[in-house]
Amino acid sequence: MRILLTTLNSQYIHSNPALKYLYTAASGSCDFIEIKEFTINNGDDYIFSEILAGGCGAVCFSCYIWNIERTVYLAENLKKAQPGIIIVAGGPEAGHDAAEFMRENRQIDFVVTGEGEYTFSRLAKALSAGEKNYEGIKGLAYRNGDEIIVNPSVELLVFESVPFPYSMLPCEKDKVIYYESSRGCPFKCSYCMSSLDKTVRALPVARVFREIEYFLLNRAAQVKFIDRTFNYDKARCKDIIKHIIKKDNGVTNFHFEICGELIDDDLIDLLSIAREGLFRFEAGIQSTNKRTLLAVNRSAATEKLLLNMKKLTSLGNVKVHIDLIAGLPYESYYIFKKSFNDAYGLMADELQLGFLKLLKGTQIREKAADFGYEFKRMAPYEVISSRFMPAFDICRLKNIAEMLGLFYNRGGFKRALCYAVETLADSPFAFFEEFSIFYNLKGFQHVSHKREDLYRILYEYAAWKCQKLDIPVEDFLALLRADLSESINPEVVKKFERKGWNYETG
Repeated sequence: MRILLTTLNSQYIHSNPALKYLYTAASGSCDFIEIKEFTINNGDDYIFSEILAGGCGAVCFSCYIWNIERTVYLAENLKKAQPGIIIVAGGPEAGHDAAEFMRENRQIDFVVTGEGEYTFSRLAKALSAGEKNYEGIKGLAYRNGDEIIVNPSVELLVFESVPFPYSMLPCEKDKVIYYESSRGCPFKCSYCMSSLDKTVRALPVARVFREIEYFLLNRAAQVKFIDRTFNYDKARCKDIIKHIIKKDNGVTNFHFEICGELIDDDLIDLLSIAREGLFRFEAGIQSTNKRTLLAVNRSAATEKLLLNMKKLTSLGNVKVHIDLIAGLPYESYYIFKKSFNDAYGLMADELQLGFLKLLKGTQIREKAADFGYEFKRMAPYEVISSRFMPAFDICRLKNIAEMLGLFYNRGGFKRALCYAVETLADSPFAFFEEFSIFYNLKGFQHVSHKREDLYRILYEYAAWKCQKLDIPVEDFLALLRADLSESINPEVVKKFERKGWNYETG
């Protein structure tokens, strides 16, 4: 039987590491197996036709919050077109409550739960052999007539026994390469799926070195470690960082998700000698309100966290991404202001303002009623309101997040934003709040904008605010013009200057 492993990624540049692990684990267990990845930007008809044209007898979908609705719709249509086709689902959106998922989606024949390498390799072998008895396959849910059978779970795998997925698959240079050097997370954040797997299982450092060298040899553009907390073991973290610095090929960069509280001066000193751009770090601050942090099972040592993160962002040769989550318990709109200002003050390369998602299986979803949460029924189950933050305030923060994305995270406004935050407002939050109100009152949210038009919009706001404060706008304009010249193609800048700074005529 021909078996297809597939998914809908959020962007072309992304790839699905789960499919690669399953492919490598199952190879040799079945006659024919292949991977074909799509994105959520591909049309339904295109994906449907491509899968049908492949002639596979079993189609296996990797299901996540960004693709689950499209996936079940696609699976339903495949079943209608080819009733004998076997549909297998896996991933967090299918595997959390497999029986309920199968009851809601009768087009699904099998669900692989938990870590899939063990279960999927055995299912692939059974399907290829035409077997009909699945009782002995742990971690599998399946249909037996009208009955749904959920077999016992698989014990956590010895991670070292899982093969390196790129041993059998190419290193795709036009995509981000996702890589695991450990599974599990030592922390218990109540909103995170990773908190369900509390046992950290790490690959031996010697193996990690060899696999890193494979990526370097193939000159991958970016290798993103998907370890939930890369620096949970400080010594191991530093050993891997040292090895990357030593073997640096001048091209590849490495992305890690870290815990800011575990950063120490030895790590800062080590990173200080790295090539600029070699490393990119992502750290979740989420909130600096101590009552909020304790309510979601996070450490409330915010002073230490902020100090460590400031040391990291001050290095200048590493890229730093910081996350905040709006909508957490005990954090009102006005309390969130402080969290925003604390995080903004770190001057990271990116500050992501996200919104709480009440994911299936998480502790915070189970306690949703305690906090008065209303959230969206469909994935990604984003918060609508709580007893701490009404829907109106969530919407206000979404407007601020839009401004943060357009004017801070995209880059190109560094000088102007620094002036605006320090001179035109009382705080970073106050600036983005007022700017978002101005932006919406002007109706700018109703249309998409060329990058150069964003400079006109920011100037229009500054001209209004400077007049209100009775200060000249020329100082701001000089900084904004410098940002424009540094960030935009010179020919576009010339055209821009000919048309002028007025948005309507620009």
